[in-house]
Amino acid sequence: MTNSHFWWYLSRASGIVSWALLSASVLWGIFLATRMLKPFDRPAWLLDLHRWLGALTIFGVALHLVALFADSYVEFSVADLVVPFMSSWRPVAVALGVVAMYLLVIVQVSSLMIKRLPKKIWRAIHFSSYAMFVFVMLHSFLAGSDRGKTLFVSIAAILVLFTGISTIQRVKYKLNPKRKALFQS
Repeated sequence: MTNSHFWWYLSRASGIVSWALLSASVLWGIFLATRMLKPFDRPAWLLDLHRWLGALTIFGVALHLVALFADSYVEFSVADLVVPFMSSWRPVAVALGVVAMYLLVIVQVSSLMIKRLPKKIWRAIHFSSYAMFVFVMLHSFLAGSDRGKTLFVSIAAILVLFTGISTIQRVKYKLNPKRKALFQS
C-alpha cells in the first residue's frame, strides 16, 4: 500500500529539515569562530558537530532533490533541479534553491580541502554560507507550499531569528575580536 502523496510529503519535509540543519551548521560555525559560548564550548567538539551538520545538510538536500524528481505533481526533470532558471515552475524560486545547493557543495568541498587552500580563499568561500542561508530562506518562501502555514512560519521565524542574532554577534566579533564571549564573566 503506497501513499500517492509520499514523495510530495518527503520533498516538503526534507526541504524544511535541510534548512534547519543548514541553520544549525551556520550557528555552530559562528560559535566555533567566535568562541561565543566560552568557557562551555569545546572547539574540537564544535568543529565535529559543525562538520556533521554540514554533511547531514548535504544528505537532506539530496533527499529533497530525489523526492522532487520522484513526485508527479510538478514533474521536475534533472535539468530543472540542477540548472538555474531551467524550471518553468516558479523559476526564480527554484533557481535560488539550485544556487544554494551549489554553494553548499562548494562550502563542503572547501572544508574537506581546508589544509590545501589559502586561508583567505577558504574564508571567502565559507562566508558565502550567509548568502546561501538567505537564498534558502527565499527559496522556501517563494517555492514552498507550506509558506502560509503557521507551523512553517513559526519554524522559519526561529531559524531566521537565531541565525540573524548569531550573525550580528559574528560581525561584532569580527569588528572587535578581543571582546568577551557571550557567557564569559
